[in-house]
Amino acid sequence: MKMVADVSTGARATASGASFAAPFQAGAAVLSTHAKTLKERIEAHTARVGIIGMGYVGYPMAEITADAGFHVTGIEVDSRRVDQINRGESYIQDVPAEAAKKHVDAGKLDATTDYAIVRELDVVLITVPTPLVKTGDPDLSFVVSALDAMKPYLHSGMLISLESTTYPGTTEDLFVPAVEEAGLTIGDDIFVAFSPERIDPGNATHGPKNTPKVVGGVTASCTEIATAFYGQIVDKPVPLSSTTAAEMVKLYENTFRAINIGLVNELAIICHLLEVNVWEIIDAAATKPFGFMPFYPGPGLGGHCIPIDPSYLAWKMRSMEYKTRFIDLATEINTDMPRWVVNRAGALLNEDKKPLNGSKIMLIGMAYKNDIDDLRESPALDVFMLLERRGAVMSYHDPYCPMAKMEESGVVESSPLTPETLAEQDLIIVTTGHKENVDYDMIMEHASVVFDTRNVLRTKAGDVKAKVVFL
Repeated sequence: MKMVADVSTGARATASGASFAAPFQAGAAVLSTHAKTLKERIEAHTARVGIIGMGYVGYPMAEITADAGFHVTGIEVDSRRVDQINRGESYIQDVPAEAAKKHVDAGKLDATTDYAIVRELDVVLITVPTPLVKTGDPDLSFVVSALDAMKPYLHSGMLISLESTTYPGTTEDLFVPAVEEAGLTIGDDIFVAFSPERIDPGNATHGPKNTPKVVGGVTASCTEIATAFYGQIVDKPVPLSSTTAAEMVKLYENTFRAINIGLVNELAIICHLLEVNVWEIIDAAATKPFGFMPFYPGPGLGGHCIPIDPSYLAWKMRSMEYKTRFIDLATEINTDMPRWVVNRAGALLNEDKKPLNGSKIMLIGMAYKNDIDDLRESPALDVFMLLERRGAVMSYHDPYCPMAKMEESGVVESSPLTPETLAEQDLIIVTTGHKENVDYDMIMEHASVVFDTRNVLRTKAGDVKAKVVFL
């Protein structure tokens, strides 16, 4: 029997035990004594907060939580990161070093590898990675490990919020049994929610504080407590009817993007075959003031979210004997883009009577998007590997990523961008559209052939040496 205090309103239970709600309207739940006490501590900013996983999501969340006046403890398995945090250092581009040091010096931020600290915490956010295994199935091992490690220290009067992207139903599947084992009742003693991260690395306009925060609890009181907490640290919490609804929101957001990127990537292939400039087509279509939203092609999908999240949803639907046709087709197109770029590169070299095998090729940009140091799922890694497999002599230049670990050749260092280096290359491929810290004028002056997959050279004109070909 699930130990869940059902204090939600507007819900009906089916014979299978599933719960469905009418369109959700946030309202006050009937709060237990533990809930009232925790809510008071949250609103007074005396609640102690822990964040499990101090990476691209956890560290920025720690910064804005400490900014709001809470004491934050990062729980991290990497002792090197713990030492850096405790020295007030930042290893995440979106967390300014001065901000980290300020919070450490003020006693608002610290870190540990010891999960025993959970017994002293009022709020715990879980922001660990949720990658895919080679078969495309979800890998929840980091979430499970974090839950197992904190399980002995679960206590009444605490909120747990999972922020790691996952398939619908994960929060209830994993956390309800764990709470049962601890002898606690969700919605009465302890409060469990899901609030998907919406971190966009390198985005100077929308950060974790001013991006609306979706929140869904296992019960209505869980939602109210979680909304009360996030309401202290972000500008706008968005409460939903359940954890499953919140999990689905994140997957829908990124599935929407993945499918539209798949469409525009196929458009790029079509335009190449028709000898039409795909960028001209997109720019012209974007002049329509209604019914159109521009997406842009590239050498593939990168980052932790867009290439991964649709696969979580597709996997969940396969377990329910439903085929996600749009998702599967977009995944196929997007996944194949690095190979298509490599084939285009081979054709360009062939025009100059050069074989791909033995040609010197430099990639400009290894990060998955411009002006960040994030290599996660970067398509440039696949382009590099595929070209290397076909015998090309590979190098890359990226001012944000001084080293990159390749699947087959190991760690490769970024090469300096000099006239001599550029002149040696048979082909330059722009794989990341960095807007800063890359001397494109030098590239245009000293390279022989440039294949621009990001349209960053569209404004270049005049007397330039390089032959420029666009995606």
